[in-house]
Amino acid sequence: MPSALPDGDPVPVDGALPESALAEVGRRPFGLYVHVPFCVVRCGYCDFNTYTASELGPVGSAPGASRATYAQAAVAEVRQARRVLGDAAPTVSTVFLGGGTPTLLSPADLGSIVAAIDEEFGLAPDAEVTTEANPDSVSLRDLDGLRAAGFTRVSFGMQSAVEHVLAVLDRTHDPRRVPSVVEWARAAGFEQVSLDLIYGTPGESVADWATTLDAALACAPDHVSAYSLIVEEGTALARRVRRGELPMPDEDDLADKYLLADERLGADGLAWYEVSNWARDEQSRCRHNVLYWTGADWWGVGPGAHSHVGGVRWWNVKHPAAYADRLAAGRSPAHAREVLDAEDRRVERVLLEVRLREGLAADVLDATGRAAVPGLVDRGLVEPGPWPDRVVLTRRGRLLADAVVRDLLP
Repeated sequence: MPSALPDGDPVPVDGALPESALAEVGRRPFGLYVHVPFCVVRCGYCDFNTYTASELGPVGSAPGASRATYAQAAVAEVRQARRVLGDAAPTVSTVFLGGGTPTLLSPADLGSIVAAIDEEFGLAPDAEVTTEANPDSVSLRDLDGLRAAGFTRVSFGMQSAVEHVLAVLDRTHDPRRVPSVVEWARAAGFEQVSLDLIYGTPGESVADWATTLDAALACAPDHVSAYSLIVEEGTALARRVRRGELPMPDEDDLADKYLLADERLGADGLAWYEVSNWARDEQSRCRHNVLYWTGADWWGVGPGAHSHVGGVRWWNVKHPAAYADRLAAGRSPAHAREVLDAEDRRVERVLLEVRLREGLAADVLDATGRAAVPGLVDRGLVEPGPWPDRVVLTRRGRLLADAVVRDLLP
């Protein structure tokens, strides 16, 4: 699979960070993301760095390129991260295992990664430890094992409750299984249960989307993420659209479905805290994602994973075998990196923080951005009350968040 990673700047063989980055360690919350790159099948819309057994081919038995040995490679990077950060290494406040399908690994393997993080860094007493899971990739016994291994939160990839919509997405689970896995997670003692949804799939009617929302809410989740379908270049879905087999998602349809989601979720007690995320209360927010959105620090473990520490961003090599080979040789798995200057970091704050319920502090904007806000208020995109202290999107502003950002960062 050819790499689509940006070139960036070279990374030292040992992964050492600049002194300027190390000097910032501990000033902000610190989390670890662990990418598990394995899937049973590749969903047609997915452009994540994932691999099926057939795609790995003859290297499937190489360390890191098989499910049986992958946890060892991930643990090796956790230990390398501790060496790079040194004595300043902070306690970990959040851990998030994503993919791919992390729960294709056993609870014991996933638990060994969490245990290594705790051993090397220490987990905060109230640490949020999340794994993603497909509804058909876990049993009650698996969830019991994950909870015993220290996981506190599980996010199920429900996507839709309608079979013909799941079929277009190439999702293979039975939607009727979702209430069962949520019930099992509760029985296992998970503190937080989240459901991930996708709207705007070709062929999905507004009634289909309402069915999905109703089915999700019937499970009484603590958290819901709802994302509009994006047709990514290079995916099977993009090829089907290009051939005329499926239509592109319609912007007006997406807007209608977003508004319906916000209405239904809000009526059930789930409040938006980021444009595409709703939580039952502040404790139910995904703290790991908040860490991303507020420019905190995290180390991304795994092939293709991205990291950010103290204004330095880097990304690992993509293929699991190349990733594991580098670690086995004592080298950093990083492919390249970039050092963000003050303006880069300011721009990223605008891009991300304006999407949050608390909004963006006005002092992050430059003079041009501040001058644009009154017009955004007049157009009903920004709440008048919090301004001039903060920029907070209205519901209509959330629909047009990208346009708001273009005005704030001309």
